[in-house]
Amino acid sequence: MSNWTLNEAALDDAARRAFSSLESVFALEGEPIARDPLSQVLRVTVGDRRYYLKRYHGAGKNPLRRWLGRPRVQAEWENLQHFAAWGIPTATLVGWGLQRKGGEFLRGALITAELAGTTDLNQLALQNDPRLADAHWVVAVSHQLARITRTMHAHRFTHNDLKWRNLLVDEGPTPTLYLIDCPSGEFWWGPFLRYRVIKDLACLDKVAKYHLSRTQRLRFYLDYAQRPRLCADDKQRIRNILAFFEGRE
Repeated sequence: MSNWTLNEAALDDAARRAFSSLESVFALEGEPIARDPLSQVLRVTVGDRRYYLKRYHGAGKNPLRRWLGRPRVQAEWENLQHFAAWGIPTATLVGWGLQRKGGEFLRGALITAELAGTTDLNQLALQNDPRLADAHWVVAVSHQLARITRTMHAHRFTHNDLKWRNLLVDEGPTPTLYLIDCPSGEFWWGPFLRYRVIKDLACLDKVAKYHLSRTQRLRFYLDYAQRPRLCADDKQRIRNILAFFEGRE
């Protein structure tokens, strides 16, 4: 059994033909971008537009996922749909689906439209981009990141890989921040949610501590928490954030 869905409104005729079925998507060739044991990412050009195609040959690290629960590809496209529904800027999902045989996951894919003119924050850090030294630019991006992170957590959802490489920013005078690549995001409750929130915030600070000042990092946290100053709970949470990756870097 195979199911495949297209976001018809986001595609022109050439792209509709190129992405018409799961079979045609797995036959496409493109520029290799990334590969891991479960998936492959290609950049493909159709007409004058570019797309990112992620093809999955595995359901997830847990072998039971081939039979039970959500395959990783389904989690990824559903999480992008959550972001769009919550008003979080993200890549436009244009095609998604999977194939099963006798209930067993065989393969799946999702396609997103390229966010033209964007660079991930980790690349900016590696290149010592001058924008990271521009206080006004940092404030604009930090405010958007605080809102994005707060929105996710308010829905009891955590990204689980909230690293600078998964945050894209455009080159406009007023930057827009986009959140991408979230196959391991999940909804959580109680102490599990609190732990995962700490992990998300620690992932962000893992790079921020080398490129931003203590004041900038504190302002981000206060913006995220929507407080004018730290309370006792905030101070304990910040200690947990700072200690999260100790001994693991």
